[in-house]
Amino acid sequence: MNQPVISKSPLLRRRRIVWLTLTMAIAMDTIVQLCWKYAVEQVPDTIGLWQSVVSVLHEPLFHVALLVFVLQFFNWMIVLAHADLSYAQPITALSYVTVSGASMAMFHESLSPLRVTGLAMILIGVWVISRTNLRTAGMFPARSEEPFQPEAPP
Repeated sequence: MNQPVISKSPLLRRRRIVWLTLTMAIAMDTIVQLCWKYAVEQVPDTIGLWQSVVSVLHEPLFHVALLVFVLQFFNWMIVLAHADLSYAQPITALSYVTVSGASMAMFHESLSPLRVTGLAMILIGVWVISRTNLRTAGMFPARSEEPFQPEAPP
């Protein structure tokens, strides 16, 4: 028995794209931060600045971090094509939470009660922002083929 194809509303599709790409942005930022931390930890404390730079450039995880930075750029382009910056950017603050959790697990870092309170506030803030519209209705005109022409001064 064939099921009829139910078309998804454009708003639902846009919301899914935004949340998928925002999740990817948070994951990629977490990966970049962890790779960067690991690469820098491999540099001896006793060498100078230029030797430190050369040493980091030879770390494979530094190259992973650079690659993920490039991927993050393209991912962010998709996010901004579908959502307001004022909606998307605060949600990426969840990477503070993921980086803190991963740092505890991987680098045996500890979180003070004050830091945990700050992370909880980030979670609350992201939840509040996520309850709003991802696009400001009527803020921008529909895309047209004509370039934007500013009004002449009076």
